[in-house]
Amino acid sequence: MKSVEIQKLFPGVDVGSIPFFSVLDQFYEGVVITDHLGHIRYFNDAQARIDDLDTTGVIGRSVRELYRVDDDDTPIIKCLESGKIVENFPCYYRTRLGRVINSIHNVFPLYAHDTLVGTICFVRDYSIVEQTYEIISQPRKGNTIQHFDPSSKTGNSKPPLANGTRFSFHDIIGTSPVFTRALTAAKLSSNSPSSIMLSGETGTGKELLAQSVHNSSGRKDKPFIAINCAAIPEHLLEGILFGTVKGAFTGAQDKAGLFEQAHGGTLFMDEVNSMSVGLQSKLLRVLQERKVRRVGSLQEMDIDLRIISSVNEDPHGAAERGALRYDLLYRLGVVLINLPPLRERMGDIEALITHFLHKCNAILGKNINAISADVMELFYNYRWIGNVRELEHVIEGAANLVEKDATVIEIVHLPVHIRRISSSVSDSSEILDAFSDEPVGDTGCAGPQSVPPGRRFKVSPGAGGQSLGSIQAENEYRAIYAMLSRFQGNISRSAKELGISPQLLHYKMKKHNLFRKDFLL
Repeated sequence: MKSVEIQKLFPGVDVGSIPFFSVLDQFYEGVVITDHLGHIRYFNDAQARIDDLDTTGVIGRSVRELYRVDDDDTPIIKCLESGKIVENFPCYYRTRLGRVINSIHNVFPLYAHDTLVGTICFVRDYSIVEQTYEIISQPRKGNTIQHFDPSSKTGNSKPPLANGTRFSFHDIIGTSPVFTRALTAAKLSSNSPSSIMLSGETGTGKELLAQSVHNSSGRKDKPFIAINCAAIPEHLLEGILFGTVKGAFTGAQDKAGLFEQAHGGTLFMDEVNSMSVGLQSKLLRVLQERKVRRVGSLQEMDIDLRIISSVNEDPHGAAERGALRYDLLYRLGVVLINLPPLRERMGDIEALITHFLHKCNAILGKNINAISADVMELFYNYRWIGNVRELEHVIEGAANLVEKDATVIEIVHLPVHIRRISSSVSDSSEILDAFSDEPVGDTGCAGPQSVPPGRRFKVSPGAGGQSLGSIQAENEYRAIYAMLSRFQGNISRSAKELGISPQLLHYKMKKHNLFRKDFLL
């Protein structure tokens, strides 16, 4: 790759004003730009999340000062000194919160008219990937897998901010492509005045995303007010939204509605498709006129607010069945963002579990640092109708049932409705076993010729050869290996043939140290 040439960047340029940097703001890799002295001129949100830092606190600081490392350990300084690209430079360090980071840095020199003016560094954080690999590949004691450092504080509950919110984009967990698309759309539209409609099943994180949009907008210093339209009786909802004047009805008092209270800020209307069509028409008028009139009053007041709404179904489907007015859909859904259900982003489940375990430890005063492999397999098989919220509650419920001095969540700690699917997991193992059609010797062990190159299972020291668990693991490995070979690494087709979900196949591939690239022709 050639060195990058950027003119008019250094010195004295407000990099935030350059459209190029608005693109870098959306990256999920960390991006750091320095001047020729190693002072940081740009630091994107992803890098701030990796390093547990605030972007505003690092601009202008020296790389040496910020990371407190020798020049030999700093790829940016190496690049500045040599004027050459530094590729695939591994960095291993702890953040100020004590989190261990294992990352790869690629640093490129920036030239203007053949003069070195700085560097641009791209950082890929492998900490979660490495942790996941260790979870699956490390030697197990019994059926236990390690998940995280219990001393970490990343799961602690956050106090509310002055504007009434708790969350920003930094708090959102997930890197799966389908979730990333939704997150990118939210970030790109956060500074727009346009209305946003979020769609997704219950528990997918719609309010968390709405708060994040608010805190990334120019309205972040103003109120964020949320209301669940489905939770308020119809005869009360109008007064809550529009406000009331004394005497409007029995017991009515002079009270500002949520439209007034959110003036200058954001009003989040959850499950807006549950509102009556009549009230929807009044909401439509507020959006058109930007004026509101309290119930029982003749006086109209100007309002300035952004409305973020949500529906728990496909918005166009809601309009087709008459639950949502089409004209209101067009007004509220200028930007439409769909949040995928958890079952469509199972690649994020281990990071979510880790986060919720941290949180439970902080709340319950426990030291849970592992879950069993059987529990993980159940989680991969379960459909999670309640999505991320259900996962959080399942983890919290299980954590409550773990004995005070115990550190492992086992199947016995899970709710009954999840434990019931353990039989279906066993059935899938039987399907995998059925693919083992190689000759078996008198000891019950598969012959050496049936095992793919480089793969051998140790014989159990007990009399009778391999243990039942080892034989099952062997059969499972060979079945997966055979299907991936047959379909040239196609995960969907292999999973379908094996009778398991693609997510479970991914999990089992990691467990057996199998990589899709090895099966591509």
